Amino acid sequence: MFLSERRRGQLAALSIAAVVIIVGVPLWWRTTETYRAWLPVSQIKELAKLQLQLSADVEVVFARGTVTPEQQKKVPLTQTQEEERAIDGDLIILFLILLIRNTKLESKFFSCHVLFLPEDTALRYSTQADLYLLAFQDVNVYIGQRRTALLRIGPQMRVGKTLEQLLAHLEPRIKQVLQVMSFSHNDITAALSDRVRFSPDNKESIADSMRAFKSSPGYEITFSLLNPDPKSHRLHWDIEGAVQTYIQPLLTKLSPVANFSIDSQTLYYTMLGVNPRFDTSRSAYTLNADSLAHVINPVEARLGSNAASSNPVLNFLLYVPDAQHSPLYIQGRKKQEVPSNAFHSPRWGGIMVYNVNGFYGSEPEFPVDINIDMAKVMGVFLAQLRLLLGVQSSTPPPGFLVARCGSTGLADWELDRLMWSRSVENVATATTTITSLAQLLDQIGNIVINDNIAQQVSSAVTSLQLAVAELEAGNLGFALQYSKEAILASEKAFFDPSLLHLLYFPDDQKFAIYIPLFLPMCVPILLSLLKIVSEARQRRREKQAKKD
Repeated sequence: MFLSERRRGQLAALSIAAVVIIVGVPLWWRTTETYRAWLPVSQIKELAKLQLQLSADVEVVFARGTVTPEQQKKVPLTQTQEEERAIDGDLIILFLILLIRNTKLESKFFSCHVLFLPEDTALRYSTQADLYLLAFQDVNVYIGQRRTALLRIGPQMRVGKTLEQLLAHLEPRIKQVLQVMSFSHNDITAALSDRVRFSPDNKESIADSMRAFKSSPGYEITFSLLNPDPKSHRLHWDIEGAVQTYIQPLLTKLSPVANFSIDSQTLYYTMLGVNPRFDTSRSAYTLNADSLAHVINPVEARLGSNAASSNPVLNFLLYVPDAQHSPLYIQGRKKQEVPSNAFHSPRWGGIMVYNVNGFYGSEPEFPVDINIDMAKVMGVFLAQLRLLLGVQSSTPPPGFLVARCGSTGLADWELDRLMWSRSVENVATATTTITSLAQLLDQIGNIVINDNIAQQVSSAVTSLQLAVAELEAGNLGFALQYSKEAILASEKAFFDPSLLHLLYFPDDQKFAIYIPLFLPMCVPILLSLLKIVSEARQRRREKQAKKD
């Protein structure tokens, strides 16, 4: 039985339409869809609601004769104190302080050791234990270079006081020690400065948060000697030896926080770009505080940059005034001479003016050979470096004596405070980056999410969870390491260039491409289908008419 020509045309049209719908459309959809790998969206949403919990373990040791034997037995072995602080309307930090009583100093790591001593104890210095024992009657608390604090207890607290009264007297003093030696509300607020809305009246918190560089895996430190008048001065500075003596011990101690690289340079004929004023009363030139802001830009153009690294650069400049503008002194806001004759710029570096007019003599012969006192210079740069890296030197309460940081330039408890703040800052930054990326990908559907980005996001989420867990446990080293891994993975995912491949491919461009391709093929098929449907309806009406 042979089919009619019309019937064959109908079957051909139906076959082509079936192939297009069953095979062509799914194949086109599959080959042109935007690939979006799976992301841990639920875990990212939990990070947005993260409640950060910080803990500090404090070992409390009562020296012999501090308390009575009966009181010693009744003191609890452990005691936990909770304190909730609201950073802003959306962020709350829970502080946990675990007090642990021991009869002697343990070798186990604690955030802080607090040793209570009788007030009348003979106090000396012990080199083996690395403890300064209190030798001043007006000092009640001594904080050493390590993680140990010594507190005096008066005889009135040892006799005739109940255990509850004794603990009520000691707890506020322990909290004061923790405010100095460990994290405080201001430290956490400064670490979260990008997420915290400061009040306009809180100018000190704003200044502290803007002074230090943001957390980074590495920093570049550049020391520059500016000699604007090489015809008059032949300068000699042992920068390599000075760095090894004064700067390298600090950087070695800061190695858990970041990596550092150091370079130096000497620039000739480099002026500050600001004309100093001559003070006739002192027969010297001065730079006031208002003109210091205009000093950096002209000098910065000559400094150059390390193009091979994306790490922040800390610039430390030693400026030797020319003979015509020497001596040169820096004045503060109150028109008083700055003792260090130096200033620092937030998140940039510091500049020190080094006067050499004392080397001229009565009848100088130019150029004058000058050996720069590197101990004096590095003392200023070391103090500026601490501030720029976020090591805040807070004023201790009355009755406190804080030991000098020693040759390393950093006490152990100062390193702990910095690691706390850096860990919190990294966690907050990585959390913001990951949640922002998740919101962006959810709002814009044609952004490609390849497997590499998904892997980086998952790695960042896992590292964030581990960092938060280590912070809650008080393990600063692991917390900082995981937080650095989280921020590196989150930024690598956020700035991946593959995210922009189809971002600027709007719908009107899609129609401009697809219409010339599909319209010539779809129109004949649609017309054939419409004709087949029309003929089928016509035959149905004819059959219905015959039955009637």
